Amino acid sequence: MSNVSPSSKDLRLDLRDSTLAIQNVLIVDDSRLQRRILGASLRKWGFIVTEAESAEEALRICHANPPDLVLSDWMMPGMTGLEFCREFRVMPRDNYGYFILLTSKSDKAEIADGLDSGADDFLTKPVNPGELRARIAAGERILQMERELTQKNRLVNSTLGKLRALYELLDNDLIEAKKLQQSLISDRHRDHGTAEVSMLLRSSGHVGGDLVGMFPVSDTRIGLYGIDVSGHGISSALMTARLAGYLSGAAPEQNVALRRLPDGSFVPRPPGQTIAALNDLFLSELDTEHYFTLLLADVDLATGRVVMAQAGHPYPAVQRADGSVEMVGCGGLPVGLIPGAEFEDFEVQLAPGDRLMIHSDGVTECAAPDGTLLDDEGLALMLKELRSTRAMACLESLIWKLAGFAGDDAFADDVSAILLEIKPILPNG
Repeated sequence: MSNVSPSSKDLRLDLRDSTLAIQNVLIVDDSRLQRRILGASLRKWGFIVTEAESAEEALRICHANPPDLVLSDWMMPGMTGLEFCREFRVMPRDNYGYFILLTSKSDKAEIADGLDSGADDFLTKPVNPGELRARIAAGERILQMERELTQKNRLVNSTLGKLRALYELLDNDLIEAKKLQQSLISDRHRDHGTAEVSMLLRSSGHVGGDLVGMFPVSDTRIGLYGIDVSGHGISSALMTARLAGYLSGAAPEQNVALRRLPDGSFVPRPPGQTIAALNDLFLSELDTEHYFTLLLADVDLATGRVVMAQAGHPYPAVQRADGSVEMVGCGGLPVGLIPGAEFEDFEVQLAPGDRLMIHSDGVTECAAPDGTLLDDEGLALMLKELRSTRAMACLESLIWKLAGFAGDDAFADDVSAILLEIKPILPNG
């Protein structure tokens, strides 16, 4: 096959059709002949060409219509190409402009000075057309990548804006969900005459898996419970709402802790039997990977006798009137792990001035900055320090002390507690 020289039409690089990063080219040179030579080649290759005979004129053009590419002579009367390049770089624009200096300089220090001033490339005069095409193609690739990146950034920012809007909607929904979850505790404090009950629920997020509650049985008996569902967030919160229905004080006929008598009145089931029934219900009716811990108490307000059953929940704390603290209970498995699990009852006798705290592991597993856990011993010490602080003030002070221990009031786990206090006998007069 014979070698055939390509025609001038074949040599033409129609950059305006093939790629769009460089379309407008500004030639800056005080030599009219040099501008004509460069302009002829650029127009032949499909570029839109603008000419300026000085850097000052070029700046006015750039402000009016920023070019994609600048070909500027280095040495010009008045403002030099190097000074023009510095001014070009500080001009505000949407896209990056590529800048090639035309120079006869070859000293490395001068070339470095040009790069420091913002030049992207250099061409030695007289300019070779083939080298000019190659340098423009290199600039084209750089600008194309820059503009693709800019477009992707715009897409990312747009997506982030949509995500922020979605997050705000979810955040508002979670704030409402938190209000609803907090409303499950109808009474934070109730005075029963011979005893007082105070309750605390503080989620580590908007909503959580802890729940504390109370339900009436008769004029002299109440039920208390503390629940901690595994995990955090929405699914755990939904589970606590479901469990609250099983221990409802508003609908005693639905409360699995109560048994209806023929005369229509209700009596409490033994706490261990109630937890066993909940375990069967949980495993048979709910398709979930969650489980929960539970402390259920049957309180006789007239005598101070408290019968409890523990299902993986922390050991409740009994503080006597003299300030001493003991942890009571017999452990037990969490609810929802093993079918047919049994739960043992135990009882505590509270005297006037004594109190009982049922709390979640968010209290005893509160961690100090060095990772040390509060544990039962730390809780006992706090209760001794709060010996004279009663009711809701005691629970609020406990939160304050936990925050001091952790070094932060943004706890890693939900914190919940019930405080049952038998009123002391006051002397007559």
